[in-house]
Amino acid sequence: MKMIEEFIKKESSAGMLLIVVTILALALQNSGFSTVYSSFLHTHVEIRFGNLQIAKPLLLWVNDGLMAVFFFLIGLEVKREVLEGHLSSMSQIALPGIAAIGGMAVPALVFVMFNQGESFAMKGWAIPTATDIAFALGILSLLGNRVPISLKIFLMALAIIDDLGAIIIIALFYTSELSTMSIGIASVALVTLFVMNRMGVVKKAAYILVGVVLWVSVLKSGVHATLAGVALAFMIPLTSTGNDGKKFSMAKEMEHDLHYWVAFMILPLFAFVNAGVDLRGISINEMFGPVPMGIMLGLFIGKQVGVFGFSWVAIKLGWASLPKESNWMQLYGVSILTGIGFTMSLFVDSLAYNDTELYHYADKLAILLGSFLSGIVGYLVLKKAN
Repeated sequence: MKMIEEFIKKESSAGMLLIVVTILALALQNSGFSTVYSSFLHTHVEIRFGNLQIAKPLLLWVNDGLMAVFFFLIGLEVKREVLEGHLSSMSQIALPGIAAIGGMAVPALVFVMFNQGESFAMKGWAIPTATDIAFALGILSLLGNRVPISLKIFLMALAIIDDLGAIIIIALFYTSELSTMSIGIASVALVTLFVMNRMGVVKKAAYILVGVVLWVSVLKSGVHATLAGVALAFMIPLTSTGNDGKKFSMAKEMEHDLHYWVAFMILPLFAFVNAGVDLRGISINEMFGPVPMGIMLGLFIGKQVGVFGFSWVAIKLGWASLPKESNWMQLYGVSILTGIGFTMSLFVDSLAYNDTELYHYADKLAILLGSFLSGIVGYLVLKKAN
């Protein structure tokens, strides 16, 4: 229980920081400093080792590089929760698992309803399926003891399953042409990591070194580089025996060490470089376009209908039970909060539309508005839910 409370405290604090950097990014992009902000995003950064060259603007180093660390942390959390945490038994996984399925399926259907027949627009069907756990828990933290810990655990478990779903979606639907040689190198790196795990290697540096090789090869392969972070996480031993004969958990240690870096540097930096929407170039008509409407209503309507609707059916059929010390209105309020897509939705948006300005930032503004509405309404419902 102490680990859960510590996790929630970190995530909620990070949520507040995300709000601040988002406002800062919007202010810079819509002021006289917009040129400076844009130049910062497109700062050229290059790393070269002989013939191996990785040259990208800073924006892509954040999205492809630092976000791989974020997904590495997600992988560690998923592994821990599945093996010994709140996803380790059917009774524990039933309600958040069913709710997460509804929370991904219904928003996707809402988006498809608006964009069916438009092949390029349809690439964004997964944008409203995501949940930003940092923001959602940040809102919950404002309510203090009004929300029972069981609902916070439900939201945390749902968001973790949601992240796992996002990983699968990225792997299946947002992969470009594959490089056979790079895939081969990545496969060798994965096998090496597996062998290290089975042989009981306890040096973190060894896993990180092979992990870097894995990331570079995946980056060059056509598969999105963030998936390397997830694959590496699954190969980190949950329990190990040190040279002194004492047992320890390398995965838990890495998860603990990374939390502050991810929560207070990586995610805020990601929000800062991706949330700078130029409001001056967006018209009302563009916001009523099929892509922005599909995203905004997918997050605000689709998420709450999917999560609460699937939860209601599961509880009424006896497949799961209502979280302890909570009521239906509180569960509904938390369901609304799952519509806060923010960082994860912005990330999927960058994959779907390749950061093109075809929609003049209306797609990104729709993410911010859908997330904002979900946060405000969810907060008000939970405040009155006692």
